[in-house]
Amino acid sequence: MEKVTVIIPNYNGKQFMEKCMEGLRAQTEQAFRVLLVDNGSTDGSLSFIRERYPELEILALQENYGFSRAVNEGIRAAKTPYVILLNNDTKVCPGYVEAMVRTLDENPRAFSVSAKMIQMYHPELIDDAGDQYTVLGWAFQRGVGHSVNRYERPARVFSACAGAAAYRRQVFEEIGYFDEKHFAYLEDLDVGYRARIHGWQNLYCPEARVEHVGSGTSGSKYNEFKVRLAARNSIYLNYKNMPLFQLAVNFPAILAGYFVKSRFFEKIGFGKVYKEGLREGWRTRKTCKKVRFSSKHLWNYICIEGRLIGGTFTYIYEFVHRKLSGPPATD
Repeated sequence: MEKVTVIIPNYNGKQFMEKCMEGLRAQTEQAFRVLLVDNGSTDGSLSFIRERYPELEILALQENYGFSRAVNEGIRAAKTPYVILLNNDTKVCPGYVEAMVRTLDENPRAFSVSAKMIQMYHPELIDDAGDQYTVLGWAFQRGVGHSVNRYERPARVFSACAGAAAYRRQVFEEIGYFDEKHFAYLEDLDVGYRARIHGWQNLYCPEARVEHVGSGTSGSKYNEFKVRLAARNSIYLNYKNMPLFQLAVNFPAILAGYFVKSRFFEKIGFGKVYKEGLREGWRTRKTCKKVRFSSKHLWNYICIEGRLIGGTFTYIYEFVHRKLSGPPATD
């Protein structure tokens, strides 16, 4: 019996689909469904996929509603106890699906499982070993830029990177689905944050390996679309998930974090766009559905605060380590 549905959100990702499907077809365990949710692609993705992969189940949306809406449609359409969200610009390694399912089976309090994501064009380097969050309000990819031989132990992480993550489907009914107001960026951290508030765990599975292009849809690490949305969504993330007392405690650190990021984006030519995103987030924050505070979750909030502080030190350590290691070697 199938335990998991692999959901692939696609927007103009025709160029990536061959490698993505190649990885899934090479899995050691084939007892899974594959559902592609197309976000109104205009690059011929649908005709290519229907011709090349006629067995693939497709849910076609009429326009680009964003990552959050696409995966929510897929999760609701799935009937299996687990779902895997898989970016189209990935290629999973053999045993990936099996390892993700096994981790959820063995950890009944796990909401999500993050894979060991490897940089496709620099396979000696990690792309993501689970997402972390800091008291400064900065999200970061754990292990990014480090040797692929590191981060070989399972661990708890703040949230799973939804580019190649498994989720326990029933938990979405308890904590809510991906926030469609985010459209894209930080939506996976937001849903992982909500899960932590409710006492669920987010885990990292090093045995589940996947190669990742990165920024396959947006096109680059930094662009106006991405910077604006990430800035806006960072406001939503904190406003929604932190109760008033936690916001008050963290406000000086969060403010310092926004100041430092503002200076960084000014240096690379995106300062204006970043500030516009922050202003939009602040102006529209009350349209978000704030997580209702409950005293029964107080210990979870205390644990989250500890993770935010610990995540800050982890960020500093990884930043210094990358600087000392130097840039990746090129051919």
